[in-house]
Amino acid sequence: MAYLSGDLDATLAAAAGDDLGLLRELRAAFVESIDRQIDLLHRARCDGNWQVAAMRLKGLAASFHADPLIALAEEALNGAPGDPVTLRRLKSFLAEVSSD
Repeated sequence: MAYLSGDLDATLAAAAGDDLGLLRELRAAFVESIDRQIDLLHRARCDGNWQVAAMRLKGLAASFHADPLIALAEEALNGAPGDPVTLRRLKSFLAEVSSD
């Protein structure tokens, strides 16, 4: 995982304990939530919708201690709706998380 720090894995492991099935479910929920917010960012056509999706993404990242995703959400918050560079970086992050 090029983008993820150990904090995410530690958070998931602490929540799941020794239950590998739960660990997989938590990771899948995390990935699904990221995907949903990226989709909302992609479809945002105004500053308000872009900001709401970016703040939700940042909150999600903070909940899971995913510092690289927090930084990407901050980048989105500081950018313009539909910023292709930010969207590409977020999709790359999602691909990295999904591959595990």
